[in-house]
Amino acid sequence: MNGIELMIDEHKYIKRMLNVIRTACLDVLNNDEVDYEMFRDCIDFVRNFADKHHHGKEEEYLFEILTEELGKELVEGPLSGMYAEHDLGRLFIRTLEEALQRHEEGEDDARLDIIANAIGYTDLLKRHIQKEDTALFMFAQRQLKPETLRRFDAMVDEYEKRDSSVAAIEKYTKMVAEFENKLGIVLE
Repeated sequence: MNGIELMIDEHKYIKRMLNVIRTACLDVLNNDEVDYEMFRDCIDFVRNFADKHHHGKEEEYLFEILTEELGKELVEGPLSGMYAEHDLGRLFIRTLEEALQRHEEGEDDARLDIIANAIGYTDLLKRHIQKEDTALFMFAQRQLKPETLRRFDAMVDEYEKRDSSVAAIEKYTKMVAEFENKLGIVLE
C-alpha cells in the first residue's frame, strides 16, 4: 500500500463531502428547511473520517516521520500551518454544531452562522487539501528516504486494517454517495 496515494484518494471523498455541505448551505440560504439530520451526519463525517481517520494518520504518522527524519527546523513552518488549519477546521465544525442547535431552538438568524461556518470550513479544507496534494505530500515523497516511506506505508497499511478503519471507510464513503444522490449532485 502506498500511504501517500491513499491519503490523496481519501481527499477525493472529503472534497465530495465538501460539495454536499455547500449544496446543503444553498438550501439554507434559499430559506428552505434546515436538514438538521443531514448537517449532523456531515459533522459526523468531518469528525470521524476527515479528522480522526484521515488527519489522524497525517498528524500521528506522516508529520511525525517528516519531523523525525528531516528535522524540526526544516518542517516546523509548513507543519505548523497544517496543524493550525486542522484546528481551525475543528473550530468551524464546533461552531457549526452550535449554530444548528440555536436554529433548532428557534433562533432564526442562526441560519447565518450555519452558512458562515459551513462555508468557512469547506473553503479552508479545499485550500488545505490542495496544499497537501500538490506540495506537502510531494515534498514527503521526494525528501524522505525510501525505507522511511516504506515504514510510513506499513504504518498506514496496519492502520487501515483495523476494524474501526474498515467500518469508517465503509460507512462514510457510502454516506457521501447517499447525500450526493439525495441532493442531485453529479460527479464531474
